[in-house]
Amino acid sequence: MVELLAPAGSYESMKAAVAAGADAVYMGGSQFGARAYADNPEQDLLLDAIRYVHLHGRKLYLTINTLMKQSELEEQLYPFLKPYYEEGLDAVIVQDLGTFLFIKREFPDLPIHASTQMTVTGEAGAKMLEQLGADRVVTARELSLEEICKIRETCNLEIESFVHGALCYCYSGQCLFSSLAGGRSGNRGRCAQPCRMSYEVSQDGKVWNSPKEGFVLSPKDLNTLSILPEIIEAGVYSLKIEGRMKKPEYTAGVVSIYRKYVDRYLQYGKDGYYVEKADQQKLMALFNRKGFTEGYYKMHNGRQMITLTKPDFRDGAEQYNQQLREQYLNIQLKEKIKGNLIISKELPVIIRLSFQDYEVEVHGDYPMEAQNKPLTKEAVQKQMRKTGNTPFEFETLTIELEDDLFVPVAVLNELRRRALEQLEQTILHQYRRRSMDAFAQLKSEKNMQITLKKAEQNGKESNILNSQKSDMPSLHVSVETIAQLKAVCKEEGVKRIYIDSELLTIMDEYEMIRLVHRANKQCWIMLPQIFRTKAKQALNQINWKETQWDGCLIRSMEEIGWLREQGFEKPMAADHMLYTYNRLAIQMWKEQGVITDTVPVELNANELRQRGTKGSEMIIYGRLPMMVSAQCIKRTTKKCDQKQEVLTLKDRMGNHFPVKNHCVYCYNTIYNSKPLSLPDISFEKMELAAVRLVFTVEGAKETETIVKEFADMICRGRKREQIIKDFTRGHYKRGVE
Repeated sequence: MVELLAPAGSYESMKAAVAAGADAVYMGGSQFGARAYADNPEQDLLLDAIRYVHLHGRKLYLTINTLMKQSELEEQLYPFLKPYYEEGLDAVIVQDLGTFLFIKREFPDLPIHASTQMTVTGEAGAKMLEQLGADRVVTARELSLEEICKIRETCNLEIESFVHGALCYCYSGQCLFSSLAGGRSGNRGRCAQPCRMSYEVSQDGKVWNSPKEGFVLSPKDLNTLSILPEIIEAGVYSLKIEGRMKKPEYTAGVVSIYRKYVDRYLQYGKDGYYVEKADQQKLMALFNRKGFTEGYYKMHNGRQMITLTKPDFRDGAEQYNQQLREQYLNIQLKEKIKGNLIISKELPVIIRLSFQDYEVEVHGDYPMEAQNKPLTKEAVQKQMRKTGNTPFEFETLTIELEDDLFVPVAVLNELRRRALEQLEQTILHQYRRRSMDAFAQLKSEKNMQITLKKAEQNGKESNILNSQKSDMPSLHVSVETIAQLKAVCKEEGVKRIYIDSELLTIMDEYEMIRLVHRANKQCWIMLPQIFRTKAKQALNQINWKETQWDGCLIRSMEEIGWLREQGFEKPMAADHMLYTYNRLAIQMWKEQGVITDTVPVELNANELRQRGTKGSEMIIYGRLPMMVSAQCIKRTTKKCDQKQEVLTLKDRMGNHFPVKNHCVYCYNTIYNSKPLSLPDISFEKMELAAVRLVFTVEGAKETETIVKEFADMICRGRKREQIIKDFTRGHYKRGVE
């Protein structure tokens, strides 16, 4: 079977999706959804939505797909989720792994779908989530059909993938552009979409795109109607339509068309499948940005997937919209039921209603003998078929009526009302659950505190590799060029160097390790932020079981399981994009074998104190990655020659963002226009295991100067002061909503 999953940014969109044929809808509530600016319903309306979909045989999945701060996890999530859980919520969509563990413990029978925000790009990440107890994985939008097939072959998880709607330029869950540029975090559902703006692309002063083709970060909308059979046969169970910010007419139109073609495939198979041009034109009329793209299912990236010129937002022919309103919005959806009414002088009036596997029977008073005008079947039939605002209508209604009897109309109406209400409650009852009582909840909260304390205790493990015997953290450095590597090796204050694995293509592995070890430093390899087929092929060359690397900095969920498969037994640390907004997330990563985490860059100082930083590592210098994309700015504006270069994006405010194409792994990183710099924060109170300097596009001299200045302050006690002229403090003071 196949599920057609529709977006519902409002109650009206939910009803439109159900009327148009969606098998399930996904909605956000008043908190914790990745579309904070949608018309998300408050509690009463969302509870009503859950009842509505169940009465019509559909499902509702609640989006709790934002990263969860410590206070939210401790104080807000349980009371927020409890009423929806009790009403029969079908599943939650989750990004944060602390949230994941919380829900598994507090609501153990509630299915969890791993959000696309988790950036699952392969079978290793999917298997990890399956072992943790996920029921479904929403794949990264960038995956190919072959990669989805591989997940299907190796896991028992349901697979959900996007088939229509807007595409993000960045891998979902990896984008900090809106967050760092304007304080509106995509990880918190508040993305301001800077990717939809115009940018100038240059290199060494030469501009590579015309002003008319400045929309280099703006993908066309996804439309997979023509390849739907291939997606289904690759193993995708749930076909997901994007669009919670769109109007109900959009939802109705897209869902109705995809319903038609899913049914066509299910009936006739791949050989009998074809797409009518008129339906493609309807999709174009509903919404598009300079046409459509089939996305990444058959193509890794490409200029033809990007709008380039200013989108003209073709947004619906009014006549078609009116047709959609009449057909799907301005209607009352009814389910067909069967009824049997018995009016006999020997019995009380009886009505039996049946719907699918449900049956109810309601008794009234005994009928009276008719004094003047006895009941007729025609009159009773006409009266009893009036189902009003209920979700039902009679498909058949048999009347067994003996002669010369009379029942007042009000009595018949009340009997019908009670029967329909009982049928509705019988249907809904199967979905309802009981949550823990108040005593159990208090006990659970106490257990949570114990778990959090364990997380803090486990943080001590990271100090095994911290050779400094003081309250000050160790100084660690990550590098992406050989010049940077040689520069930081000169600084004796540096205790650990993370070397970008891409450098293995230009310098021998053992030569790099010897260089670092001769400088009396730990030598760790830093894996790519996106881990897909090309990464596996490149890194398979390392003998991970007998490697001389001292440890590994992992930056993708895929990498933990993959390293285990390779026999890697050295320490692993998690980078900041393996998010640990809360202590339960820290605990989760430790249970996976990670000895320390990297402090999230979106939390402010107060939120970090609530979360706890004991035993963690914190980035205090570096250009943070704002976007990591399967697309390539160089290929879009110049050409692909498989040579790594640094280009520059300039926005309308005059900010310059370095862009690096990682050809070994075939992805792009857009770095912040200004480096983060936090030399003067109070490290002693934070109990950090280490602080890190991140070098990305800096040259050798700049790297040497910066690492010396920070080492003087951190390792040699020099007065702390700001040493970078043009810098940002990131979110250390302001944080994100």
